Amino acid sequence: MKTIKGPGLFLAQFAGDAAPFDSWTGITEWAADCGYAGVQAPSWDARFLDLSKAAESKDYCEEWAGQARANGVEVTELSTHLQGQLVAVHPAYDVAFDGFADPSVHGNPKARQEWAVEQVRMAITASRHLGIDRMASFSGALAWPYVYPWPQRPAGLVDAAFDELAARWRPILDHAEENGVDICYEIHPGEDLHDGVTFEMFLDRLNQHPRANMLYDPSHYVLQCLDYLDNIDIYRDRIRMFHVKDAEFNPTGRQGVYGGYQSWVDRAGRFRSLGDGQVDFGAVFSKMAANDFDGWAVVEWECALKHPEDGAREGSRFVRDHIIRVTPQAFDDFAAGGTDDAANRAMLGLDR
Repeated sequence: MKTIKGPGLFLAQFAGDAAPFDSWTGITEWAADCGYAGVQAPSWDARFLDLSKAAESKDYCEEWAGQARANGVEVTELSTHLQGQLVAVHPAYDVAFDGFADPSVHGNPKARQEWAVEQVRMAITASRHLGIDRMASFSGALAWPYVYPWPQRPAGLVDAAFDELAARWRPILDHAEENGVDICYEIHPGEDLHDGVTFEMFLDRLNQHPRANMLYDPSHYVLQCLDYLDNIDIYRDRIRMFHVKDAEFNPTGRQGVYGGYQSWVDRAGRFRSLGDGQVDFGAVFSKMAANDFDGWAVVEWECALKHPEDGAREGSRFVRDHIIRVTPQAFDDFAAGGTDDAANRAMLGLDR
């Protein structure tokens, strides 16, 4: 067994235009002051990282990570959630998702996809320069508008979507293989990879590509009424990253999983700060330890009610309290009899 590293903090939700959230120095010092040992960095935010330089220069990466280390935190991983989203976009979302891309490719879906693919490839190379062997991303979505089968989906529609999704990601995953980096897809509503079944559909089309892995976040499973503990055991060999995020699902006679188009605060299912929701993190951390998860426990703060800075400070303490320092020996080793093969045979009565 291995002891999980942490606590880490995903910085995307805290980036802003005011200090200390507007610079790499400021936000890493703040994260350390909140009690974090590591930070997961959004690769799209130029206030924190020059991704082109990071892909070109190992020296730049070492200086950048060294600055964070001097401020008290390690870089746990890079995130390409926004760029990964743009690898596959259904036309219904073209306008909404243009905001994730460089203005030079707005209104041009083909150019936007090419830009996104190059961004993800650069982040993979930068991860290698940083000595980090895993990276977070979204899969993007072509089939999501058809998630509920009404009207009835035409035969082959979903197959065609997943064939295309796999075709777009295969060369990126091959680049990840060349660089020794796992792409960890956050299994997330809004993505074609939104549960275990869809992840398996993707893997099947990639011939079980070794670099296609999971970012486990139980909050997204609570809101889907999916067994988030069983999921850890099913995908233990593919779970390579871990977002620690809480959620609650309180259906009523008026609304359930779909939320009635309500704002987050008024939905039956909503994200909460750590400890304020329904996730059994004692069980989650126990399973992660038992399954030899060797990565970071990274807080992703999203809450409909609590102030983010309060959530961040509480989150670091919460994760520290839940990380299990695994035992180096069995609790009953003191009673070991020190037997050998001959004694074992005698105990079994095999030599009578």
